[in-house]
Amino acid sequence: MVQTTSIIRTDRWTLNPTASQRVLLSQTVEVYRRVCRHLMGILFTHWPSLAELSSQKRVLAVEKLIHQTAKNPNPKYQQFDQTFYKFPSYYRRAAIVFAAGQVSSYMTRYREWQSGTRQRRDAKPPVLNPNSGCYPTLYKGGCYKLHGYDRIEIKVFNGTDWVWTTVGITSLRERHTVDSNKLRSPSLIFDEPTRACHLSVPFECHPHKREGEGRVVTVDLSINTTATVAVVNFDGTVIHREFIHPGRDIDEVAAAAGTCVQRNGDRRDKRLKSVSKRASKTMGNGGSLQKGFCSHTYRKCRHINRQIGQIVSKRIVQIAQQFNADAIVFENLKGWKAKGGRKRSNLRQRFHGWLKGMIRDLTEMKWQEIGGKVIDVVAAYTSKLAYDGSGVVRRDSNNYALAKFSSGKRYNADLNGALNIAARGILQLTRRKDSEERSSQCSRRSPRSWACLCDLWTSTVRG
Repeated sequence: MVQTTSIIRTDRWTLNPTASQRVLLSQTVEVYRRVCRHLMGILFTHWPSLAELSSQKRVLAVEKLIHQTAKNPNPKYQQFDQTFYKFPSYYRRAAIVFAAGQVSSYMTRYREWQSGTRQRRDAKPPVLNPNSGCYPTLYKGGCYKLHGYDRIEIKVFNGTDWVWTTVGITSLRERHTVDSNKLRSPSLIFDEPTRACHLSVPFECHPHKREGEGRVVTVDLSINTTATVAVVNFDGTVIHREFIHPGRDIDEVAAAAGTCVQRNGDRRDKRLKSVSKRASKTMGNGGSLQKGFCSHTYRKCRHINRQIGQIVSKRIVQIAQQFNADAIVFENLKGWKAKGGRKRSNLRQRFHGWLKGMIRDLTEMKWQEIGGKVIDVVAAYTSKLAYDGSGVVRRDSNNYALAKFSSGKRYNADLNGALNIAARGILQLTRRKDSEERSSQCSRRSPRSWACLCDLWTSTVRG
């Protein structure tokens, strides 16, 4: 099988330290951040001479400025070794790389500000923030030693010296079990408020390119149904249809995904509706809301949206694997903006809860990791044209989710759109670029109209 280009994916390995180990890990993160702040000043001072160097040569040049060795007995900044006594060399090099990235970003933003590239005419110049919340990068051998996948030995700071401590790993994902994945240097993440810690472990993945069986999985994302999925063969045969809507049937989807969540969409919408009630009580007939109003509620809603996106994208990838699809096809909705609905309608709020971008991105990340391809097609007229070529459809005034064909047949509007999306994706995959210029025998549409599912039937008959 052909191997695709490498991609980076990150796993979370939860650690289970003791109370004394939590103190050691907290002190390690704290002293690492102090080193980064110290190095930012040095790098900023010498940036004109360091900017043109490669990353490796830059690290060596900064070490020559701060670290005393037999070949470098008198560094310019001797107080570094005195302030950070016995600071490990691997931690020091990781801190230099991070500090150099911060200074480089600041200098780029400052040059853009000087050149007039600003969001506002009165925008203030950017500021170099030395108190950035960084976390130590662990290099194998010098900073950590992995004992199986249930224990890890980390070099930590105990207040006076650097020592090794062994911490248990309680949970991890399955990327380490794939032979083609390469483990890269993890980062030690320590959350001070909760005292929880974990490892952020990046993997370099080399998935093999999938060879499908001549079919695509097409997804129509709408506000009526979160995702309408159809599996269509290259000859236009529809072999599977599925509606994924966590707001209504979250129990079934969550069970398939291995989670225990109930009615996420309903919980999200109820929370958002409560914001307007609290705002009216706070402001009354006039006034303004303070900064951070209902931030806790909005944070919960963002988490619910993230979970819905994960559940829906996982199910889409499962369907694509089940039917061994060549690709997953989406509408290209980038840059699409919602239009306001009628007065006192909740249409705009429903569009704000539309997870079109999140679901598409999460699906692409999951599908690419197993060698799949995600393609985007033109979104115009996918739901407006009937998939059988009978022309423009009309939406039911009482139920907008239903479409009425010119023949009188009633059909689900989202499913009709999904079938037309599939036709465009298949034509794009098979490189039939002249498909939009060929008229269909079963269609009343003009030769240059958008492709529909009936175009696949016509091409099959002609072939």
